[in-house]
Amino acid sequence: MTFHPGDVVTVDFPGVTGIKRRPAIVLSSATYHTIRPDVIIGLITTQTTALGITDYALQDWAAAGLRVASVFRSFIVTLPPSANLVLIGHLSELDWKGVCACVKIALAELNDSKPSSDTSSAS
Repeated sequence: MTFHPGDVVTVDFPGVTGIKRRPAIVLSSATYHTIRPDVIIGLITTQTTALGITDYALQDWAAAGLRVASVFRSFIVTLPPSANLVLIGHLSELDWKGVCACVKIALAELNDSKPSSDTSSAS
C-alpha cells in the first residue's frame, strides 16, 4: 500500500518499554516513497496534558479515524514495510499544518551553511 503525508496509521511502534501497536502520522513525502520502501512516521499519544513546544493537540482527531482526543508528538522514526502499517484515516488541513509546524521546530534548520555551535549552555 502507498502512504501519503498526513495519513493516520496504526503501527508496531518502537518505544522505551518495547514495541506497542499505536497510531502514528505519516511524515514522509511522495518523493521519498518513490526511492525508499520505508515510511517516516511521528507518534500519536492520548496523553494530552503537559504539552511541549513540539507537541500538537489534534483538533479534528475523530475525523482522522482516532477514537479519543490525541496529540502528535515529535517522536519520529523510520520504519520498514514489515512494520505492518494499517491506514485508519487522514489529517485535516488544519491538523497537518500544526504537525508540520511542530516538526519544523523539532528538527534543525536544514540549509547549506555550517551549523553554529551553541556554547551558551556549556559549563
